[in-house]
Amino acid sequence: MEHVDPFIINLIVFVLAIFVGYFVVWSVTPALHTPLMSVTNAISGIIIIGSLTLLVKNGSSTSTLLDVSSIMGYLATILASINIFGGFVVTQRMLAMYKKKKK
Repeated sequence: MEHVDPFIINLIVFVLAIFVGYFVVWSVTPALHTPLMSVTNAISGIIIIGSLTLLVKNGSSTSTLLDVSSIMGYLATILASINIFGGFVVTQRMLAMYKKKKK
């Protein structure tokens, strides 16, 4: 049996995660969007902790600053931060719909 490059395996998992995530998010009923946003904010928070840990670990080693894992760490941090900010904005807008309007 031939040896399969780990990059190919990781790429396949990444593409499958995109498809699964897309179909899961779009099949959620509107009533569950606010709890779903809370969960995705929590997951994005974990991603930020992991990516910052990766950046600190790679920054303290003797490797160059622009290796693949450092670039992926920066990208993960930026994208997760955008996701958290957008999640809070959407959650606030949805919660505002349920507040009583003042006359």
